[in-house]
Amino acid sequence: MHDKALELIGTPPEPISVEEYGRRVGRLTSQMRPGDLLIVQASKMAVHSNDVHYPYRTQSDMLYLVGWEEADAVFTIHHENGAWVRTLFVQPKDTLKEIWEGRRPGVEGALKNWATDAAHSTHDLEEHLVNMMSDAKRVLIRTGIREEIDQLVVSALQRRDRARQHFGTGPVTIEDPTARIAELRLRKSDAEIAQMRFASEVSSIAHVAAMRNTKPGRMEYQLQATIEGFFVYAGTSGWAYPSIVGCGDNATVLHYHQNNDVCEDGEVILIDAGAEYRGYAADITRSWPINGTFTEAQREIYQLVLDAQLAAIDKCRPGLAYNAPHEEARRVLAEGLIELGVITQSLDDALDPESGELKKWYMHNTGHWIGLDVHDVGVYKPNGEPRLLEEGMVLTVEPGLYFGAWRPDVECPPRYANLGIRIEDDVLVTSNDPDVLTSSCPKTIEEIESITGKPF
Repeated sequence: MHDKALELIGTPPEPISVEEYGRRVGRLTSQMRPGDLLIVQASKMAVHSNDVHYPYRTQSDMLYLVGWEEADAVFTIHHENGAWVRTLFVQPKDTLKEIWEGRRPGVEGALKNWATDAAHSTHDLEEHLVNMMSDAKRVLIRTGIREEIDQLVVSALQRRDRARQHFGTGPVTIEDPTARIAELRLRKSDAEIAQMRFASEVSSIAHVAAMRNTKPGRMEYQLQATIEGFFVYAGTSGWAYPSIVGCGDNATVLHYHQNNDVCEDGEVILIDAGAEYRGYAADITRSWPINGTFTEAQREIYQLVLDAQLAAIDKCRPGLAYNAPHEEARRVLAEGLIELGVITQSLDDALDPESGELKKWYMHNTGHWIGLDVHDVGVYKPNGEPRLLEEGMVLTVEPGLYFGAWRPDVECPPRYANLGIRIEDDVLVTSNDPDVLTSSCPKTIEEIESITGKPF
C-alpha cells in the first residue's frame, strides 16, 4: 500500500540554500546595532528513561537562521571590524561517542556549506561568549533554554570590575529577540513554501491511505500507524505533532490522544495528523465514516462544516483581517445550525461570544499560523487590532462541530449525538486566490465515500 501511495507524491524540493539563510540573517541584522550580540540556542537532548533519549528536534529559530539540526549547538551574530560575523558552536568530533550515537559533522563540517563565518567546539563556548559579551552593549537572547548560558549572560550584566569601570566594557541590557525573528518567519519564502507543500502532499496521501485502510473493527492506533508509517516511508522526519485519531464520541474531544479504541460500524472517525519535512509542518484534519457511507445526519453536519471551511478559505486574502476566516466560518455554521433546528436563537444572538449557542458546538478558533512550528510564531494583534493578511503568510483553516453526548454542560441533539466533524487545510495567502497546500487530500462527501475502505 505504501508503494502505491508513494507514487502519488511529487519530487522532494531542494533544501533551503546557504544564500537564503544569509538573506534571513541580513534582514535580522538590519534591525540590530553594532553593539549587539545575538545568541540562539539549540536545546539539549531530553531523557526519556534511564539512558534512552527522546527523538531530538532543535529549536525552530536555529533552523530558521542557520539550518543546523544537531543537539547542543549555539549560533551567535556579533559585529566585528565593520561587519556582522556568524559563528556556530557545535559538538566536536568524538570517535568513541560517534561509534555509539552516530557520526557528527563537527567543527570541520560546520564550516562546509553552512551559513556561518566561523565555527568552534562547544567545549570552547564559554570562553568565546565571555569575550563576545565584553565587547557587547546589548545581548539578544531567549532565556530559559539552557541555564548555563543564561548564567553567563547574567554574570556579564552584573559584572562590576575595573574593565567595566574604566572602559565601560560589557553588556548593560538584554532583549528577547523572539518577536523580531517571528516577524521574519511569518512571511514564507518560495523555498519555505516548497518544503511546506511537500510536507502537505505527504500528509494528504497519508490520510488517503488511512481512508482506504478503514473498515469496522479497525483500532484507532492501526489507522494512526498507517498515517505515521507513511510519513516516515515518504522521507519526512515523522509527525509534526502527536496524531489525533478518534472514533465516535472520541472525535468530540478536541485533543483526544489515547488512540486506543475500536472503530465501530456507523461511527465517524476524525484524524488530525501532519508530517514534518526539514522542520516545516503540515496540519490536516479529515473526518470520514468507518463503513464508507455517511448517514443522513452525518451528511448534514459534514456538509455544513465543509461549507463553512470553503467560505473561510475564501477569506484568506491580502488585506483582510487574520480573523476574517474565523468570523466567516462562525457565520456559516450558525446559519446552518439554525436551519437544522439545533440553534433556536437569531443569527446575531447565536454569534454572541458570551451568550451565543454556537459556542456549545464550536468552541475553538478557525485557524493558526503554520510553518517551522505547527502553531507558528507571529503576533495576531500586534497593535491591539487584528493583523491584516499578507502574501506569503500560511494559516490553517479548520472549522468543526462537536456533539459530545457525554458532556454534562449541554443537552446534545439526539440526531447528532456523539458526532464530531472537523475539516482542516493549510492555506497560503497569495496575490490571487488562496492556495490550499493540502488540496490533494479529498474532502467532499462523494470523494470520501468513493475512497473509504477501498484499496489503492
